[in-house]
Amino acid sequence: MSAAPIKVLVIDDEPPIRKLLRMGLSTQGYEILEASNGKTALEKLTEGPALIILDLGLPDIQGHELLRTIRARNEAVPIVVLSSRGDEAGKVQALDLGADDYLTKPFGMDELLARLRAALRHQLQVQGERPIFRTGDLSVDLVRRIVKLGEREVKLSPKEYDLLRVLVQHAGKVLTHRFLLKELWDELTDAQYLRVYVRQLRQKIEADPERPQYVLTETGIGYRLKAGD
Repeated sequence: MSAAPIKVLVIDDEPPIRKLLRMGLSTQGYEILEASNGKTALEKLTEGPALIILDLGLPDIQGHELLRTIRARNEAVPIVVLSSRGDEAGKVQALDLGADDYLTKPFGMDELLARLRAALRHQLQVQGERPIFRTGDLSVDLVRRIVKLGEREVKLSPKEYDLLRVLVQHAGKVLTHRFLLKELWDELTDAQYLRVYVRQLRQKIEADPERPQYVLTETGIGYRLKAGD
């Protein structure tokens, strides 16, 4: 008996975008629910989508307001937002409101599918958090607080480890400067502190800190740890 297909709710007012997503996602075995506005989107939530793709530019309700409403009704469903190029502030606000990731229009189907898989994987990881995280040669034992590159143990300061632990807990998901500052320092709001620790962490875990493979920069927004294997 085959597993039921994963339902994806596509919220976008542009028919060509909905058609592109419907065709691209259907070929990968996803079941597609569609909504061209916020009102229909809220009705479709009752059908239990496992993942939501949300365009922030909707005709009847502001995208961030709809995101806030969806999050109030369902804290767990992964949400990937679509936004226009150069709208850094809109992306940051969406992520701070609970979106899991974002894509800038126009986007490639391969990139979208990768982001959807990462969002679903992150949700499963949160539900049953694995004690050992691995990506490439990097492994992090969250129980014993041991970080390794291959067989070599990496010594981190307490704050460097705390930064890596937060990134691991949300691996594959972009985390805003504001989120990371709040998680690590409570009162600090200057992203320069964060940049210093990210630089120090990269010096210890990256083969080439200037071309990082693990801790990736999302320009103007924050950082993302490469998703686990």
